[in-house]
Amino acid sequence: MRNKRGAPQRGRRVRTRLRTRLRGALRWPRNRYTTAALILVTVLSLAGLKLVYLQAFQAEALSERAERQRETVIEIPAKRGDIVDRNGTQLAFSVETRTLQVNLRAMREQWAEHDRTNPESDKDFEARIAEISRYMAKKLPELTTEEDLLARFRKPGPFTFLVDNVEPSVANEITNEFPEIAQEQRALREYPGGRLASNIVGFANWRMDSPDRSKHNIHGLIGLESARDNSLVGRPGRRLVDTSEGDDIPIPGTAKELRSAVSGSDLELTIDSDVQYELQRRLADYVTRTNANGGSAVIMDAETGEVYALANDATFDPDNITAASEKELNNQAVTTPFEPGSVNKVITAAAALEYGVTTPRSRIMVPGQITVADRTINDAWPHGTLPFTTTGVFAKSSNVGTLKLAQRVGEDRWLDIAQKFGLGERTGIGLPGESAGRVPPRNQWSGSTFGNLPIGQGLSMTVVQLAGMYQAIANGGERVQPRIVSATVREDGTRVPEPAPDRVRVVSERTADQVLKMLRATTQDAPGYQNDGTAPPAAIEGYQIAGKTGTAQQINPVTGSYSQSKYNITFAGVLPADDPRFVVAIRLDAPDTTLPLGHSAGPLFHDIAAYLAQRYQIPLSDKRAPVVPLILD
Repeated sequence: MRNKRGAPQRGRRVRTRLRTRLRGALRWPRNRYTTAALILVTVLSLAGLKLVYLQAFQAEALSERAERQRETVIEIPAKRGDIVDRNGTQLAFSVETRTLQVNLRAMREQWAEHDRTNPESDKDFEARIAEISRYMAKKLPELTTEEDLLARFRKPGPFTFLVDNVEPSVANEITNEFPEIAQEQRALREYPGGRLASNIVGFANWRMDSPDRSKHNIHGLIGLESARDNSLVGRPGRRLVDTSEGDDIPIPGTAKELRSAVSGSDLELTIDSDVQYELQRRLADYVTRTNANGGSAVIMDAETGEVYALANDATFDPDNITAASEKELNNQAVTTPFEPGSVNKVITAAAALEYGVTTPRSRIMVPGQITVADRTINDAWPHGTLPFTTTGVFAKSSNVGTLKLAQRVGEDRWLDIAQKFGLGERTGIGLPGESAGRVPPRNQWSGSTFGNLPIGQGLSMTVVQLAGMYQAIANGGERVQPRIVSATVREDGTRVPEPAPDRVRVVSERTADQVLKMLRATTQDAPGYQNDGTAPPAAIEGYQIAGKTGTAQQINPVTGSYSQSKYNITFAGVLPADDPRFVVAIRLDAPDTTLPLGHSAGPLFHDIAAYLAQRYQIPLSDKRAPVVPLILD
């Protein structure tokens, strides 16, 4: 019975368990779908919230970031400062120009799209560049040709420059006519005087060799353009431009200025361009007439040390600098030292008077030659022992008399005065490449060294140093550092003078006055050869002129010994001696001494000084210089 009753009960239990499992199985898919739906809703909700946040709070920042991805900062070149002479005459200035360029990649893509959308059109890339090239060649006949432009358009690269140095107005016409052509602001340096003062002013051109784009501008290569480049160049501005696909090629018409450029300072020089012209012209002519290898000359203010003119016989044309020779580019008046010869005797004259070993009228017995250590030194003309005055020793340029006086001064005192005159050190004139010349160090002197130095051999100096020595004598014994730049002038017109020049007391005012008076006898033309100076042709009617001639043997570069045929011919003079206004120093490199003018630079000094007297209306001297005895009876 139990068995029969138990079977139905087990069946019911089984069916119950099956129904329970079935209900669970049916509920499980519903739970899984619900969970997935919840996850999906959550994700979508978070994405929506993020989208709302970005649109509401970060839209502007993201937009700016996107813009930056296709914007480039372009440097705006500053206007370079002018270089002017003491009267404001322009020697160098800049003119604004444009360089025309084209984004070839963008242009090709534009015409490729045009071909796809307009297959029947007769216009394509080639037709367009032909049209542009014809137009530009007609507008710019001096700068380019149609053939050159076509060749540039057909370059395989993404970009090309088309034409440089285009006037802004013409560039605007071209870019307005053809929007695919872009223009870049540049500048061109102009030198209105050509070769005038080119060795001083130098040369500058547009430079793009620096990886720093802010330095892409006109920069100096030589002369003051190089030495004062930082002052002249100014500070560039900045411009924001859209670029094609993030590269550096600007899209025309998208520029926005961020910072204005600040122009460079003008450079005001001490030179007078008219005087500079005359000095260059007269020097070059004299070099030609004497068949010299070259020459240099300096005109300096006797009181201030300001340089009114500085010239070499050879100068370069800044409009054709690639054709310039090494000599034309070299400013020899400051870079090239030479042995000066007897113009250097002014050191002995000043030292002898300063230390009281003689007076201008003292009698000195001078033989025809003198022995110093192992050297025998002669005068330029043969003579027996003669009774010179101290003035006569220098006016007639006696080597022997000079050495006798130098021996009285002594080696150390002589060297001390020579160094105060500035020998062996740069003057600091402010021109690049200046040489210090050379005076042998005291510890390297041999027994015969002092037989050379007092007569201007065995040492070297530049023409600027030579002028500075005589400026010290003309200025009462005080040497003033020579200058060629007087001031800079800022964009707002503020004038900033150069620092005050250094001053060195060389000798007393009394000594300088005595030397100056003695040197008047150099131009003395008196009855009888014994009382003639070495340069009567340097004299100027109505003015007292002080000066000194010089003749120095050049070193033979092959043998290393002194040449018997090539000389440095020098002259240094003061106009006028009774009230000094100008100092003129001249050097001729190996003139033909057999020619009438080849043995002296005195006639050239005369012409230069006469011009200065006329130009500046220098008053005549109150009286003629007295004729003084040079060799006593």
